[in-house]
Order: sequence, then structure tokens, then C-alpha cells
Amino acid sequence: MTAPAPSPQQWAETDHYFEARLLADDPVLAAVMAANQAAGLQAIDVSPLQAHFLALMVRIRAARRILEIGTLGGYSAISMARALPDDGIVVTLELDPATAAVAIDNIAAAGLSERIAVRVGAALDTLPELAGEAPFDLIFIDADKRNNAAYTDWAVKLARPGSVIIVDNVVRGGAIIDPDKSDPHTAGNRALADMLHNHPQLDATALQTVGVKGWDGFVMAVVR
Repeated sequence: MTAPAPSPQQWAETDHYFEARLLADDPVLAAVMAANQAAGLQAIDVSPLQAHFLALMVRIRAARRILEIGTLGGYSAISMARALPDDGIVVTLELDPATAAVAIDNIAAAGLSERIAVRVGAALDTLPELAGEAPFDLIFIDADKRNNAAYTDWAVKLARPGSVIIVDNVVRGGAIIDPDKSDPHTAGNRALADMLHNHPQLDATALQTVGVKGWDGFVMAVVR
């Protein structure tokens, strides 16, 4: 007899199980989430376990300079910044000025205004301006999925050999392989996968995830 497939509720409960055992209480990040909710931001931040994964990647990579595309309320930027050495910096790009204002307030409340620089505007307009601040050791892409291939192309230009690029939300509930899905975000993720196929500068993999954020996944690549 085949066991029943786990449910989204079980995925979430499993996340909460590990959060309770692996993560300490974090009033700073709890305050960020509360402020984001009060400001009416979309609840699309990474999960607490994913945020800690990013912080661990900062430490594993011994990163000093981080580029983030897609700030939202600053939850992931704050998580990564706290894992940096004292001379480290996160440059994070946010399209919407009102959303950026919430992030800036959250960053200030976390005491990280000197370590996180928020740049407001369309990322494809802002990225060419960052050449003088490159190279970045870790690049986290979590913005509109339709431009994921273009964002990754810029990430390579702003990186160096050994830099790590992480692109979030590439599975989106299985949309990536659903022939009936042709929305711009799914098309953008497929364009990313096609671009990464035999890419001359990137060695990439993809991991599916389940949890409080549902069924999704991310691409992680290292610059050759």
C-alpha cells in the first residue's frame, strides 16, 4: 500500500519543527516581519530557515560583498548582513520606493544602516551602475522572475571566479514543467534554465524545496 503524499500542512509543520530546534528566538527578524505586515507588504519573504541558510552561505563563502536583487522589507538582507565581517556590505536593489522605505526603516531599527545600502529603481537600470562596486562574492536574486535570466547575466558580470549566485523561486509549485503555464514569471524561469544549460562561466544546480512557502526551489551557481 502506497503511503499518502505529505500535505502542505505537513511541510509547514516540519519547517516549524526545525525552526524550534535549530533557530534561536530572533526579535530583530520578528520585528521586521511585523513591520512588513503593518505596512501591507506581500508576505513573500524567505522563510526563517531559508534566511538562516543564506546567512550560513555568507559564512561558508567568507563573503564580504553581497548583492541582492529584490529587497522587499529587508528580511533576507538583514539576515545576510548579520553574517558578514565588520567590513562587509550588502547592496540591495528594490524597485518600489514605498517598499524600499519600509526596508530602510527596518534596517535602521536592526542597527545595520552602515552595512546595508538600499538602491531604489528598476534593477536592470541600477545594475550597470554597480561596476565600480564589484566584484560581489554572493549574489541573491529574489525579484520578478520574468527577468531572472537577465539578472543572472548581470550577476556574472559583477562577480568573480568563486562567487556564488542563488536564484530563488524557480519551481513555483511545479509551474516550470507545466505545459499549461506560460505566464511571464514561468517563462522567465525557463529562460534562466535554458541560459544555464552549458553556460561557459557557471556551474549550476537546482534544488526543490517544500515548507511554509509551499513547493518551490532555487538555483545555485558558482562562477568558474
